[in-house]
Amino acid sequence: MQDISLVLTSPLDNLCDYTFNFHYLNQKLDPESQIPDQTEGSYTYLDLVDGLKNGADVHIKGDVGERLAFSMGVDLKHLGGTGKPDLAGRIFVDGNVGAEVGMGMVAGMLYVSGTLKEPLGNIIEVASDEEGYRKFRSITDIMCNGPGEDTPVSNSLDEDENILTLSDGILRGTIGARMDCRGTVVVEGDAYNGTGLLMRRGTVHVKGSAGMNTGSRLDGGTVVVSGIVDEFAGAYMKSGNIVINDAKGYVGANMTGGAIFSKKKVSLSPPATPGKKSGDNSKMLRRVLDAGRLEAMLYNKYEVGSKKDECVKVHMRDGSVIMRKVDNKT
Repeated sequence: MQDISLVLTSPLDNLCDYTFNFHYLNQKLDPESQIPDQTEGSYTYLDLVDGLKNGADVHIKGDVGERLAFSMGVDLKHLGGTGKPDLAGRIFVDGNVGAEVGMGMVAGMLYVSGTLKEPLGNIIEVASDEEGYRKFRSITDIMCNGPGEDTPVSNSLDEDENILTLSDGILRGTIGARMDCRGTVVVEGDAYNGTGLLMRRGTVHVKGSAGMNTGSRLDGGTVVVSGIVDEFAGAYMKSGNIVINDAKGYVGANMTGGAIFSKKKVSLSPPATPGKKSGDNSKMLRRVLDAGRLEAMLYNKYEVGSKKDECVKVHMRDGSVIMRKVDNKT
């Protein structure tokens, strides 16, 4: 497919967004609508994504808004795909990039001549092979497919053990999204929203605190947060383990499997209920926490309860659905 060149007169959000699930002033944007503020061409949002899916390069001249390359490289299930990584081309930006770039990104490459606003998504900088540009790759891609000839900048990768240590102090979201391979991502600091989103294998260990939706839709693997997590940790999780110190809000909303372990007792959202730790649970805790038997004993376990049918669906203002217990005391 032919490469795409786009010239912008103002920063635009959601370019190269694979999900097509974005809104503007509460109006859902049509993927086939023409991208505004182009001085040349008449490309649609869909044109850019289709080009990347076919391995083309997308060149953007001008500053770009938020959520560039959202879920780039994913063959999304809600669009009839497999939910797994797929072919993705390269994005070149001659300008600056807004926040949440590369959220949920699993394939492809980003080249940026200017600055990137934090928080970033599931990407890290590697040594560039294009003069005048900084180069970024998906953390998931590096963990599961190796770095190739790319060398991380300001972070380190132990290829023998497949351990990526993020020590550059940059705030990131969706770290390890959709990871389905052996390996560990260590964050020497805090993480933004969605750590371990849809992860199937591997470990993400955040040494600081983490934002909302930590371990959301986790489908295997382990997410460890040494500090505090924000609302909706473990929401919709299917399997795997989440290990935290404490939570600001409710955990386990709509979970169908897996287990959440917390050192401090936390507020639960049905169907999550207190559970009993097994010997294997204790071994897992000692391993991921590098702790002794007594330390592992301090953690509380939460899992799917047996009285799931005593809950009702509650539709939230943001469009999400959570479960609340039915009050039978009337």
